[in-house]
Amino acid sequence: MDLSVIVPTFNEGPNVAELVRRTAGALQGRIVEIVFVDDSTDDTPDIIAAVARDADIPVRLIHRDVPTGGLGGAVVEGIRAAAADRCVVMDGDLQHPPEIIADLLARAELGDADVVVASRYVAGGTSDGLANAVRTTVSRASTLLTKAMFPKKLHNCSDPMTGFFLVDRRAIDLEGLRPRGFKILLEILARTQLRVAEVPFAFAARFAGESKASFSQGIRFLTQLTMLRFGRMSAFAVVGGVGAIANLVIMAGLIGLGVEYVWAAIVASAVTIAGNFVLLEYLVFADMRAESGPMWQRLVKSCTFNGIEATIRIPLLAVLVERAHVPSVLAAALTLVAAFVVRFVFHALVVYAPKKSRAARMARIPEPVTDEIAA
Repeated sequence: MDLSVIVPTFNEGPNVAELVRRTAGALQGRIVEIVFVDDSTDDTPDIIAAVARDADIPVRLIHRDVPTGGLGGAVVEGIRAAAADRCVVMDGDLQHPPEIIADLLARAELGDADVVVASRYVAGGTSDGLANAVRTTVSRASTLLTKAMFPKKLHNCSDPMTGFFLVDRRAIDLEGLRPRGFKILLEILARTQLRVAEVPFAFAARFAGESKASFSQGIRFLTQLTMLRFGRMSAFAVVGGVGAIANLVIMAGLIGLGVEYVWAAIVASAVTIAGNFVLLEYLVFADMRAESGPMWQRLVKSCTFNGIEATIRIPLLAVLVERAHVPSVLAAALTLVAAFVVRFVFHALVVYAPKKSRAARMARIPEPVTDEIAA
């Protein structure tokens, strides 16, 4: 068998027949199957069974009476039960166009990738099918944060949050996965050193039914991200915390000596910017220095960003002090906390980003990297 298409479903009955029809049409001449892993509470299992009887390709149903691990757990169960080693994972709402499956398989058959990602964020891809500007913003921000937390593992993956990808199960340890939610690709890429390739796709509007995105799904994602990446970001937080304390101590000391609070904040920022860079170099990003260019380039990028950040933060500090009547040291602490995530994302994705060789840019295959999962 050439391919198994794994489709986790939860109350997606109205989409089943169209998904099977388009998938079969897109893969004519291939020996393929569709495996629905269903957690539904409605009549979706009956609809799948009815469609399977008349389908042009084999359609199997795994119905889970007691779902474990959410959508990610369903995907793992489907991959484990698949007849083929190459498995495509896609949603059941047709926002992932089945016609792209042929592109994923063709790219995988070149033999230089373990995972082929259908990406919204490479040339030719779009995310127009997201419901509104809020979801688009959340998706982009989540992608940036995720890539910042795994800058080496995800360096050549522009869309680690996608649910549409092909994976060769021989390259992954299914038993080592710990699915906690709906971002199973992130789980796979973060836990295993894999060769990654990408093809573009246009994220489509939902064919029928309602989106399953919710606040609780967002909390599950953040939990998953925290459990996977309790390492580099926590070290960054420690360095940032030390720098923030030093900043506040210097500022308070200068104010005690009669220096006006704005000038005290400027001096404190300049001192801690330099000190934080040294700590980041030798503690947080030490393993990424060799791949990220000369030290002077990192220093220029870091100081430029921190200078811009201070230029924005200190006037905000003045607003909090003068208009909101917040004590100056407390106001400084609040602005430092607010800048933490932005600072981390910039340093991980820009200052210490690995330099791509020309060959790597063309193939979009990551070099072997050390494991980024905390022990």
